[in-house]
Amino acid sequence: MSDLSLIRSLLFTPADRPDRFAHGPSSGADGVILDLEDGVGLPAKAAARNAALAFFADSAAAPAGFVWALRLNHVTTDAGLEDLMALRAARKPAVVVLPKTESVTEVEIALAHLGAGKATPSIVALIESGRGLAAADEIARHPAVAALAFGGADLAADLHAALAWEPMLFARSRIVQAAASAAIAAWDVPFLDIHDPDGLKRETSAAKTLGYVCKLAIHPAQIAPINAVFTPSANELARAQRVVSAFAAAHGGACQVDGKMIDAPVVKAARRTVALAAQAA
Repeated sequence: MSDLSLIRSLLFTPADRPDRFAHGPSSGADGVILDLEDGVGLPAKAAARNAALAFFADSAAAPAGFVWALRLNHVTTDAGLEDLMALRAARKPAVVVLPKTESVTEVEIALAHLGAGKATPSIVALIESGRGLAAADEIARHPAVAALAFGGADLAADLHAALAWEPMLFARSRIVQAAASAAIAAWDVPFLDIHDPDGLKRETSAAKTLGYVCKLAIHPAQIAPINAVFTPSANELARAQRVVSAFAAAHGGACQVDGKMIDAPVVKAARRTVALAAQAA
């Protein structure tokens, strides 16, 4: 299973636009999600599926360290079942995103076609409904699920709520809690106004303080601001290094850094900061 906790940004790209696929790594994103669902109209679903599978069949398509993902149609729809059937015998991406996930049954349906073992893609479950939010803990604990993603637009519509920070704060927090309880990553919803970079920065920063480790994007111009928020600053890295060093010197015993006691969860977070900074370098 891929370690998705070190992913800062992923860019959605419609799978019916194969001309854009090769530009993914140059966007600065940590990965690209080829989209078969909302980004593709029904008449173009088959062509998009064929284009995505042809792309993944090319072993040269995935530069080292870059994550390629595929968002399927919902597994109970005709299009979703056709996606899964096509994937049975195909070379699979590292990550498969399941939209509108409401139960572990949907994860199991996907796995029945994706296979099991080392070659099985990591599953990211998009939580986009009230039912999905209620089942978030159970979904997060499934061993194939490597991340939960907050599907804000559809969830807001299902809850009859506004897609704004305060109305969606409980849902955002609930997804972080469910992900944390299963020790997996939490990814935040795309910021939909591509002409408001300041709003993007504010929302990304707020999501980070809440516990999200990544924000999805719908335009290449959003990647640099997102990465800037999720990349450790020099001060954050220096403190994390002090924490790791102090804990090692104490041989796992109680110790202090900057006058504060540190324990195993603090050290775990510090090690992630060091790893993230190394990956971003």
